[in-house]
Amino acid sequence: MRLMMLILASLLLAACEPDQQQSQLQVAEKNEQSSETWRVVIELPGMELPVQLHLDNEASEAWFINGSEQVRVPEITRNGDQLTLRFPAFNNTFELTQSGDSMEGQLTLVKRDYEQVMRVSAKRGLEYRFSESAEPGFSVTGRWETVFTDSDGKQTQAVGEFDQQGSRVVGTFLTPTGDYRYLEGEVDGKRLLLSTFDGAHAFAFGAELDEEGRLVGDFLSGTRSHETWVATRNFDARLPDPFELTFLKEGYETLEFSFPDLEGKTVSLSDPQFQGKVVLVTLSGTWCPNCADEVAFLSEYYRQNRDRGLEIITLLYEHFGEFALAAEQGRLLRDEYDIEYQLLVAGVSDKTLAAETLPMLNHVLAFPTMIFIDRSGAVRRIHTGFSGPGTGSYYQEFLADFDREMEALLAEGDNPDQAD
Repeated sequence: MRLMMLILASLLLAACEPDQQQSQLQVAEKNEQSSETWRVVIELPGMELPVQLHLDNEASEAWFINGSEQVRVPEITRNGDQLTLRFPAFNNTFELTQSGDSMEGQLTLVKRDYEQVMRVSAKRGLEYRFSESAEPGFSVTGRWETVFTDSDGKQTQAVGEFDQQGSRVVGTFLTPTGDYRYLEGEVDGKRLLLSTFDGAHAFAFGAELDEEGRLVGDFLSGTRSHETWVATRNFDARLPDPFELTFLKEGYETLEFSFPDLEGKTVSLSDPQFQGKVVLVTLSGTWCPNCADEVAFLSEYYRQNRDRGLEIITLLYEHFGEFALAAEQGRLLRDEYDIEYQLLVAGVSDKTLAAETLPMLNHVLAFPTMIFIDRSGAVRRIHTGFSGPGTGSYYQEFLADFDREMEALLAEGDNPDQAD
């Protein structure tokens, strides 16, 4: 297993500079040599969610593995046989008790108006995810046109993208409002199993291949969300254009708001610092992994382009209605991603209530949502959702669209008459 991981790391680093390759390979080898592998099982209602945890020998570093994703645990506390793993930006916590090569405990996910508590068990040294000896009966590699149906009968269109090597499967589902990030699992017989734990979400998918070649199964998110899903192989499956889902209502051309920053000072889009600038306004939340993917991208983009006349404002819609708690979550996000642009506390994490804070929008369909504003203050385009790095080619398409849009806006200089 160690050799395989080092080979994979070397392939992924093929495009890096030689000294960077050597440095990162040494880090990968050091982590592999100094860490323990635990197979963690989170118990959901009617389904198990397995995920690999790597924990260094001194319990000072830990990370969960979902395919090519490593989810670092920001806070780790060891007190005798008690181990606490905490994700402060998401306000979620593992509390585990170790006994030899086993651990038992619970995972608590904090939502806007309730908590989800799940039983957790773990075994040291087990490197498989679902099954130690899976034997695939079909290949899931490719694109699948998918429909999710919730308990109220509401349907969501999605596209599944998967790659299978032997029995192992990696991939994701994309929806009009975002993606399910990095999923990992297996095909065993005619059954597909997938899972992820990313610090915020606990997702498990299970499906059977039916006689018509469809995948028919269940999707569980934490303890309260259960959806059924049906997928049909379709290499031409597409989602709606994310630039056409959210728009300004008739009669509006600009965005207006006033919200407090993390210190309580009111900030408005009409403030002098934003005049004559290209402004990106994003609707986000610290609880949202897709939003975190977007923040990681925008934080670096801002540092590289702020001198060209760019400003970014992120409106945070948090699980907490109390300003002090919401602002603290914002500070944790700011520190985690080294954010240098404005973070404002705009409201709670409810799409209907969020839409009321921005009445010029037809709706708030997704967190995140990105609003492109030109130097004259006019809203030029609105992008719903975010296809993160876990979506592969879709992420590359987003980057190309984003760069094209931003280069056009930034190139307009200080003359708004150049706008389309």
